[in-house]
Parts: sequence; structure tokens; C-alpha cells
Amino acid sequence: MEVSKASIQKAVANNIISEQQGIALYNFFQEENQNTPSFTFTHILYYLGGLIAIGAMTLFMNLGWEQFGGAGIVFISMLYAGVGLKLANSFARKHLIIPAGICATFVVCLTPIAIYGAQQWLGLWPDDNTVVRQFHHRIKWLWLYMELGTLVTGLVVAWRYKYPFLIMPIAVTLWYISMDAVMLIIDHEDLWNSYSWQFRALVSMYFGALMTLLAFWVDIRARNTADYAFWLYLFGVLAFWGGLTSQDSDSELSKFIYFCINLAMIGAGALLVRRVFVIFGALGCCLYLGHLASTVFEDSWLFPVALSAIGLGVVYSGIWWQKNEARITKSAQAILPKALQELLANKA
Repeated sequence: MEVSKASIQKAVANNIISEQQGIALYNFFQEENQNTPSFTFTHILYYLGGLIAIGAMTLFMNLGWEQFGGAGIVFISMLYAGVGLKLANSFARKHLIIPAGICATFVVCLTPIAIYGAQQWLGLWPDDNTVVRQFHHRIKWLWLYMELGTLVTGLVVAWRYKYPFLIMPIAVTLWYISMDAVMLIIDHEDLWNSYSWQFRALVSMYFGALMTLLAFWVDIRARNTADYAFWLYLFGVLAFWGGLTSQDSDSELSKFIYFCINLAMIGAGALLVRRVFVIFGALGCCLYLGHLASTVFEDSWLFPVALSAIGLGVVYSGIWWQKNEARITKSAQAILPKALQELLANKA
């Protein structure tokens, strides 16, 4: 729960705390949250600049780098990494945690380029017109060496600096590995046939579920520190939901189960206070209801009426829940493990 200056002023106006206490409390919260990512102009500038720098060395790489050759790419990558580490250490000494985390993340994101350059330098890169600029938008097993190296580098740097933003490249790399590893199993020529597509969707779904469970474990372990689980939840749910939604089925029962899974995701999101579950769960529910409207009940005038009634029923359920939330929550949490109780209490 966020506490704004307006909330504190209302507490002062209602004589809950004195004006001096309100000022002291507001200054305390400001100091506590200065290193917590928020939608302030300062933090927007931090992340905008950092993402531009990271994007320049990842998504926006061009063929101009190829002219440096493998050795040149390795040298430039190491030079950039040295600058990034120096800035990260400098910002850390000044207690500028967010810029320090961004600079450390920049170093991790250089790893695929450095490994690519090293493979070219040593003559280990196959001559098939594949270049590093395709890394982020082409699925190939060739990238696995770069991804595994990035994963190791990310874990080492995250262990050294312990900034939550460093989990972002680790989560992205795990997601990439889940897609590229499939290319070692299926036939390259059958990439776009229905079997390989379904297989890749299945792998994505199971891998996403595992990453989400990993995020939950990290969430519990780090419940009293920083939010290290955010990026793992984001890409885990994205991979799981994408794989689940891509499954092909002509069975209405399977589609209804899909709807129920999405409802469960909304519930999990509300419980863990993780919006990513709610967003994708709501999208899945809308897809199912759209299927019912356009296919199952295409010619039924009663369907919109019934759906409206269901919608109003959900609203009424919300009113009932608001009245009984405290009692139900207290009873439900009492039977949970202590670590999970502490996690949920911190999210309140």
C-alpha cells in the first residue's frame, strides 16, 4: 500500500497525527522509498537512459559491428563492460541504487555480444549468414552458448550487487533458452508445421510454470528485502500463458478448463498482489467469452443477457467480499505456513 502526501495531510486534518508528525512521517517515507522504483520524473529518466543504453547494445545492434571482426567485438564489449562496472561501483558508493543496478544490468546484457565475438575470433561460429543482430528476434539453437554464458554472468553479477533489476536479463535469458533449446529437439525443416508449433507451445507452457514457481520461491525467500521476483513472475507468466493460449483444441471442455485456469490466475494475482497474473488472466477470460459469443452461442439472443447478469453478479460478489474480506483473510491465512503469512502481510 502506497502512502501519499495527501493521505498524510488527511490524517493531520482529522487530528490522527499532529502536523509536525505528518511532516516527519512524510520525510521518513520519502527517504525509505527513494531507491524503490516508482513513477517519478527522476526514476523515468533513470530507466529511459538505461534502456536506451541497453537497447543500443542488444535490440538495436546493426551490421556495422561486423566490420570490427571477432577480436574487435570482444575488445569493445570488454571496454563497455569495464565502464559499466566502474559506473555501477561509483553509483553504489553514493547510494544511488537504481542507477547502479541499471549499469550492472548493462554489463550483463553485453555478455551475448562478447561470446559471439569470441566464437567468431576462435573460428567456432558457423558460416551461415547468422549475425548477432538476429539474437533477439530469431529462434536458433546457435544462441544457446550465448544464453548460457549470459545466465552465468547474470547470476554472478546479481550475487555480487544484489539489485532487483539484475533479475531482468536473467529472466529474459531463461525465456530465450526455453525457445531456442527446442530447436535442438525438433527438425529444423519442420519449424512451422503443426507438430513443432504445438510442441514449442507445450514447452513454453511448462517452462513458464516452472519459472513462475521459481518466482514464488524467490518471493518468499526475499519477502523482507527487495522485490527480486518481479521479472521472474513477468516472463514466467508470459511464457506460461502464451503456451497455454497457443494450445489447439476442438473440445469445449478443454476451452472451459482454459477459462478456469485464467480465473485461477486472477485469484493468484489478487492474493500475491501481482498484476501480471490479473492482466493475463483477464485476457484469457475475455478470449473464452469471445469464443462463446462468436461460436457456441452465435445465434442466441439470451447469451448477452446471461453474460450481463453474470457480470452484475461478479460486482455483487465484490461488494460481499469487501464486507467480509478481513474475517475471511484472517481465517484463511491462519492455516498457511508462517513464511507465506509473512509474505502476504508484507503485500497488504
